[in-house]
Amino acid sequence: MRTSNPTLDPDRFLKVAGRAATLEAENRTVMTLGGTINKTFLLLFLVLGTALFTWYQFFSGVNVMMYMLVGGIGGLVMAIVTIFKQEWAHITAPIYALLEGFLVGGLSAMLEMQFPGIVLQAAGLTFGVLLTMLFAYKTGAIKATESFKKGVIAATGGIFLLYIFTFILNFFGMTIAFVHQGGLLGIGFSVFVVVIAALNLVLDFDFIEKAVAQGVSKQMEWYGAFGLVVTLVWLYIEILRLLAKLQSSD
Repeated sequence: MRTSNPTLDPDRFLKVAGRAATLEAENRTVMTLGGTINKTFLLLFLVLGTALFTWYQFFSGVNVMMYMLVGGIGGLVMAIVTIFKQEWAHITAPIYALLEGFLVGGLSAMLEMQFPGIVLQAAGLTFGVLLTMLFAYKTGAIKATESFKKGVIAATGGIFLLYIFTFILNFFGMTIAFVHQGGLLGIGFSVFVVVIAALNLVLDFDFIEKAVAQGVSKQMEWYGAFGLVVTLVWLYIEILRLLAKLQSSD
């Protein structure tokens, strides 16, 4: 039975239903902001899970250095694999998160024993920096221009190479004092690293926003979440180290 009311035309209903079905199918196959946020929370939950496990082990008297070593090296390997094989991120990103939690939990527990309350301070500051950088990015106060990206990437690469070099020196009983110790130079270095880590959040926001706008594969939600979690973990660790340097120099 047909009707003269155009708003109740059956053909119109079929067309609208068809468009709705198409949009629903597209949303299931392309990257969305909501999907990326959900996966970010999932990865952070995995980091927190193994971090709490290592924390409990430490305060139960267990030597957690092996946990930290496996977590640090394993997390680095998984991060490199994820960067070069982005399509594997749905598998490698959760593994990275679990491994990184061992390192985060062990380091947090050790510094908490030395400086009670430092972990809560570091977590609060990390969350505060995240919100600040998100606000700065959304308001245009900080723009991810090509020059900005190149500068942040170059600085990040330099820090990474310095840390690798320091790690190798440790096997020979040598160290670069300002990287791990306090003092004016050490504190200044940590402040610089925290700033670079915070600026990496802008790169993460920019990547996620542009990937969503371009309608890339939904699999990239895992990669976008992975990149954001890598930066947040790094930022948290650097803030933790900075606070430890500041308190040890008092």
